[in-house]
Amino acid sequence: MECIKALKGPEPDKPDLPVLFVSAAALIDKAGCVLVAQRPESKSMAGLWEFPGGKVEAGETPEYALMRELAEELDIKTRPCCFSPAGFASHGYEDFHLFMPLYICRCWAGTPKGLDGQKLKWVWPKDLYDYDMLPADIPLIDQLKRFL
Repeated sequence: MECIKALKGPEPDKPDLPVLFVSAAALIDKAGCVLVAQRPESKSMAGLWEFPGGKVEAGETPEYALMRELAEELDIKTRPCCFSPAGFASHGYEDFHLFMPLYICRCWAGTPKGLDGQKLKWVWPKDLYDYDMLPADIPLIDQLKRFL
Protein backbone atom coordinates (compact mmCIF):
# COMPACT_ATOMS: atom_id res chain seq x y z
CA MET A 1 0.00 0.00 0.00
CA GLU A 2 2.93 2.37 0.64
CA CYS A 3 3.84 2.11 -3.03
CA ILE A 4 0.35 3.11 -4.14
CA LYS A 5 0.44 6.11 -1.79
CA ALA A 6 3.85 7.10 -3.14
CA LEU A 7 2.60 6.96 -6.74
CA LYS A 8 -0.04 9.55 -5.91
CA GLY A 9 2.54 11.96 -4.48
CA PRO A 10 5.21 14.04 -6.20
CA GLU A 11 8.06 12.36 -8.03
CA PRO A 12 11.09 11.98 -5.73
CA ASP A 13 14.25 13.94 -6.36
CA LYS A 14 16.92 12.12 -8.33
CA PRO A 15 19.62 10.92 -5.93
CA ASP A 16 22.91 12.73 -6.37
CA LEU A 17 25.28 10.07 -5.09
CA PRO A 18 28.14 8.23 -6.77
CA VAL A 19 27.35 4.57 -7.40
CA LEU A 20 29.83 2.07 -5.97
CA PHE A 21 29.76 -1.30 -7.74
CA VAL A 22 30.96 -4.23 -5.63
CA SER A 23 30.46 -7.98 -5.75
CA ALA A 24 30.14 -10.39 -2.82
CA ALA A 25 30.26 -14.12 -2.23
CA ALA A 26 28.37 -16.48 0.01
CA LEU A 27 30.98 -19.19 0.46
CA ILE A 28 29.11 -22.36 1.43
CA ASP A 29 31.01 -25.19 3.12
CA LYS A 30 30.18 -28.91 2.89
CA ALA A 31 28.04 -28.71 6.04
CA GLY A 32 25.95 -25.88 4.55
CA CYS A 33 27.38 -23.03 6.62
CA VAL A 34 28.07 -19.57 5.15
CA LEU A 35 31.29 -17.62 5.69
CA VAL A 36 30.91 -14.07 7.03
CA ALA A 37 33.67 -11.60 7.80
CA GLN A 38 33.76 -8.93 10.48
CA ARG A 39 35.07 -5.59 9.23
CA PRO A 40 38.35 -4.72 10.97
CA GLU A 41 38.95 -1.55 13.00
CA SER A 42 40.91 -0.02 10.10
CA LYS A 43 37.85 0.12 7.81
CA SER A 44 34.63 2.10 7.81
CA MET A 45 31.71 0.41 9.55
CA ALA A 46 34.21 -1.55 11.65
CA GLY A 47 32.78 -4.40 13.66
CA LEU A 48 29.87 -5.11 11.32
CA TRP A 49 29.65 -8.46 9.55
CA GLU A 50 29.51 -8.89 5.77
CA PHE A 51 29.69 -11.34 2.94
CA PRO A 52 33.28 -11.27 1.60
CA GLY A 53 33.98 -9.38 -1.61
CA GLY A 54 34.91 -5.95 -2.79
CA LYS A 55 34.99 -3.24 -5.42
CA VAL A 56 34.63 -3.97 -9.11
CA GLU A 57 37.47 -2.09 -10.80
CA ALA A 58 37.28 -0.51 -14.25
CA GLY A 59 37.46 -3.19 -16.94
CA GLU A 60 36.49 -6.03 -14.57
CA THR A 61 33.40 -8.20 -14.58
CA PRO A 62 31.77 -8.73 -11.18
CA GLU A 63 32.88 -12.37 -11.25
CA TYR A 64 36.51 -11.52 -12.02
CA ALA A 65 36.54 -8.82 -9.32
CA LEU A 66 35.19 -11.36 -6.83
CA MET A 67 37.85 -13.89 -7.80
CA ARG A 68 40.54 -11.23 -7.25
CA GLU A 69 39.05 -9.94 -3.98
CA LEU A 70 38.69 -13.43 -2.48
CA ALA A 71 42.36 -14.11 -3.25
CA GLU A 72 43.44 -10.76 -1.75
CA GLU A 73 41.22 -10.89 1.37
CA LEU A 74 40.89 -14.60 2.14
CA ASP A 75 43.87 -16.24 0.38
CA ILE A 76 41.65 -18.64 -1.56
CA LYS A 77 41.67 -19.46 -5.25
CA THR A 78 38.43 -19.41 -7.25
CA ARG A 79 37.38 -18.93 -10.85
CA PRO A 80 34.40 -17.06 -12.34
CA CYS A 81 32.80 -20.40 -13.25
CA CYS A 82 32.62 -21.19 -9.49
CA PHE A 83 30.03 -18.45 -8.90
CA SER A 84 26.25 -18.78 -9.22
CA PRO A 85 24.15 -15.59 -8.95
CA ALA A 86 21.92 -15.57 -5.87
CA GLY A 87 20.62 -11.99 -5.71
CA PHE A 88 21.69 -8.38 -5.37
CA ALA A 89 21.52 -5.40 -3.08
CA SER A 90 20.91 -1.78 -4.04
CA HIS A 91 21.41 0.37 -0.97
CA GLY A 92 21.85 4.07 -0.36
CA TYR A 93 24.46 5.03 2.21
CA GLU A 94 25.05 8.66 3.21
CA ASP A 95 27.92 9.31 0.77
CA PHE A 96 27.32 6.76 -2.00
CA HIS A 97 24.86 4.27 -3.43
CA LEU A 98 26.00 0.65 -3.39
CA PHE A 99 25.05 -1.91 -6.02
CA MET A 100 26.16 -5.43 -5.13
CA PRO A 101 25.44 -8.77 -6.77
CA LEU A 102 25.75 -11.77 -4.44
CA TYR A 103 27.12 -15.04 -5.76
CA ILE A 104 27.06 -18.48 -4.17
CA CYS A 105 30.41 -20.26 -4.22
CA ARG A 106 30.81 -23.89 -3.16
CA CYS A 107 34.17 -24.56 -4.83
CA TRP A 108 37.52 -22.98 -3.96
CA ALA A 109 41.10 -24.00 -3.24
CA GLY A 110 42.74 -23.18 0.08
CA THR A 111 41.47 -22.40 3.56
CA PRO A 112 39.95 -18.93 4.05
CA LYS A 113 42.07 -16.67 6.27
CA GLY A 114 41.41 -13.04 7.20
CA LEU A 115 44.37 -11.37 5.46
CA ASP A 116 43.06 -7.85 6.24
CA GLY A 117 42.75 -8.56 9.97
CA GLN A 118 39.06 -9.42 9.70
CA LYS A 119 37.52 -12.15 11.86
CA LEU A 120 35.85 -14.96 9.92
CA LYS A 121 33.00 -17.17 11.04
CA TRP A 122 31.09 -20.06 9.49
CA VAL A 123 27.39 -19.53 10.27
CA TRP A 124 24.25 -21.55 9.66
CA PRO A 125 22.05 -19.59 7.20
CA LYS A 126 19.18 -19.52 9.74
CA ASP A 127 21.50 -17.73 12.21
CA LEU A 128 22.70 -14.93 9.90
CA TYR A 129 20.15 -12.50 11.32
CA ASP A 130 21.83 -12.91 14.73
CA TYR A 131 24.88 -11.03 13.39
CA ASP A 132 25.16 -7.26 13.12
CA MET A 133 25.42 -7.23 9.31
CA LEU A 134 26.14 -4.24 7.08
CA PRO A 135 22.85 -2.59 6.07
CA ALA A 136 23.31 -3.53 2.39
CA ASP A 137 23.94 -7.19 3.29
CA ILE A 138 20.78 -7.68 5.38
CA PRO A 139 18.34 -8.10 2.43
CA LEU A 140 20.77 -10.59 0.87
CA ILE A 141 20.12 -13.07 3.69
CA ASP A 142 16.59 -13.93 2.52
CA GLN A 143 17.73 -14.04 -1.09
CA LEU A 144 20.51 -16.46 -0.15
CA LYS A 145 18.25 -18.68 1.97
CA ARG A 146 16.01 -19.28 -1.06
CA PHE A 147 18.94 -21.01 -2.80
CA LEU A 148 20.03 -23.18 0.12
